[in-house]
Amino acid sequence: MENKPGKLKIGISGSYGGFNLGDEAILQSILVDLRRDFPVEVTVFSRNPEDTLQRHQVERAVPVREFAPGEILPEIRRLDLFLLGGGGILYDEEAQIYLREVEIANEAGVPVMVYAVGAGPLTDQYSLKLLRKALSPAVAITVREKSAVKILEEVGLRKIVVTADPAFLLEPQLLAVDALQKEGLADKKRLVGMSLREPGKAAPEIDETNYHELLANAADFIIDRFDAEVVFVPMEYRTQDVQLSHAVIARMLSPQRATVLKGEYSAGQILSLMRNFEFAVGMRLHFLIFAALQAVPFVALPYAQKVSELLENLGIDLPPLKKVNSGRLLAYIDHFWDQREILPKRIKENTDLMKERSRENYRILYQIMAEIAGRK
Repeated sequence: MENKPGKLKIGISGSYGGFNLGDEAILQSILVDLRRDFPVEVTVFSRNPEDTLQRHQVERAVPVREFAPGEILPEIRRLDLFLLGGGGILYDEEAQIYLREVEIANEAGVPVMVYAVGAGPLTDQYSLKLLRKALSPAVAITVREKSAVKILEEVGLRKIVVTADPAFLLEPQLLAVDALQKEGLADKKRLVGMSLREPGKAAPEIDETNYHELLANAADFIIDRFDAEVVFVPMEYRTQDVQLSHAVIARMLSPQRATVLKGEYSAGQILSLMRNFEFAVGMRLHFLIFAALQAVPFVALPYAQKVSELLENLGIDLPPLKKVNSGRLLAYIDHFWDQREILPKRIKENTDLMKERSRENYRILYQIMAEIAGRK
């Protein structure tokens, strides 16, 4: 597509095109902001350009993981501004991957803004040195969690602003009128949403021993205690979340009362779907953010630091993260079920505060874009 005169050419790099609805919610929210006040041409550095183009209707998408540095250079050189983020992309196994484009932008003289990122775990010394070198020239750095400030300041970065995840500004999208019927949920008395993830590099705190059994016990408890149907919501729907959900159902005593969502939904549609849940139990950060946005009382299953900080910001007690067993977990779920009448008010009040913090990302970006537009 030919660039129109006066358009700001903005590049965005993050964990996009990987079919993770949390990451796509971040990108969707960023794009709404980007398009509000300036004419822009957006290039997304994506794992799956075809999906990104179709899902977000951006002008351009680049298969970033397939390109060598020399192929990426022309794509970055043409930009007026390069955004790194948002999302939890700065951790040991992948920080070097995402910082590659930042280094190329620095060498090409393209200004870089680090946008609502999460950081950690980061212990690899090479990654830490690269982090300082790559991000020191950034025109602005915003992070979504306080823990990221400590990590970035320890490597020598300064003027870091704590904001909040861009997904807090996600708007619901329309669901098909027969969506619940197609999922076999239209006539169910009470629905409890559940979102799981496998242990891995982004969730090192999780003990894999008897992990599926622990989650199956939790699902069975929800069915027996709350007289509910459990609806597993895959946030990374084309790979691991679907497989994990079925693996857990296979170990349940009441598998007939559990359903894995079969349709493909946008992040905004999942946000709309949350309204149908009386309660939610989840591990994935953005599933919990979606619950908070709809003021659905929820329990966070043991996961990672970013979830702990979300709960702290929302004024919700932390789950048992260490040495968790079935008894402790079920007691935690039971406790929050008993508080489901009073939780929505607290969640909504604190979510409104998080929305305002999230808007700070764009307030900073707006100033940068205005300066660039003034020079064009």
